[in-house]
Amino acid sequence: MYEELADTAVLAAREGAQVLLGYFRGGGLEARSKGDHDFVTRADHESEDRVLATLRRAFPDHQVLAEERGWDESDSEYCWYVDPLDGTSNFMQGLPVFSISIACRHRDEMVAGVVYDPLGDNLFTAVRGGGARWNGRPMRVSERPRLHGAFLATGYPFKSRAALDLYLAVFRAVFLEARAIRRCGSAALDLAYTAAGVYDGFFELRLAPWDVAAGALLVREAGGRVTDLDGGGGFFDAGNVIAGGPELHRELLATVHAIVDEARMEAVDPARNKSPAHFVER
Repeated sequence: MYEELADTAVLAAREGAQVLLGYFRGGGLEARSKGDHDFVTRADHESEDRVLATLRRAFPDHQVLAEERGWDESDSEYCWYVDPLDGTSNFMQGLPVFSISIACRHRDEMVAGVVYDPLGDNLFTAVRGGGARWNGRPMRVSERPRLHGAFLATGYPFKSRAALDLYLAVFRAVFLEARAIRRCGSAALDLAYTAAGVYDGFFELRLAPWDVAAGALLVREAGGRVTDLDGGGGFFDAGNVIAGGPELHRELLATVHAIVDEARMEAVDPARNKSPAHFVER
């Protein structure tokens, strides 16, 4: 059953990709602001429409939490998380770093996930208990044991300016140990490449559930760990994510946790991601 979910997610991602490729570096995006440093375009909406149409043809009764259309509730034990264009700012500027992220939860477990890079035709897939794959080939997280010398990914908290000082303190502590830190602008792709062992680890604050749902499953099925700032599974609501191979994750988490934990983060910048689809990943 979970393989069927993943196969449908792949079809949906490829449908959405046709829309994105048609708009990329073209006209007619009709971009508008959803908030400070948060934008949506016609491409986001049309990609999401294609993705949701594909999912609903296959599973019409399933619940959906989509970035642009929001919450579509039902009595189903299954819920889809859809980001039709992760990296909208890159897309608007013509920077070729963006993705589509689709995941499905069954009860309290994420069970299928897909992250797709349309321009590079890089497809990352995972099924709970079935491992993770990059273009059909099994992938594993990095085996780097220490933060010292690590190659990491992050994202800046543009939508959470109140958390900037805490983030900069975290960045400085990690920067002094890491070999390099990259910020590419698509959290879903960052997590996918962490699952593939390209990045040794990843950290970011205040992401949305649709940003991390598929990527978190990829990392876990590739042998890694994904947690919140306290080492727990509340990152879907809080949006604070620490990911990497088991040993590196342990050290990265300790470095971050020494500066900020979930309680302090909530006091400085209350989470805005809580939704009817709330759950804590086990």
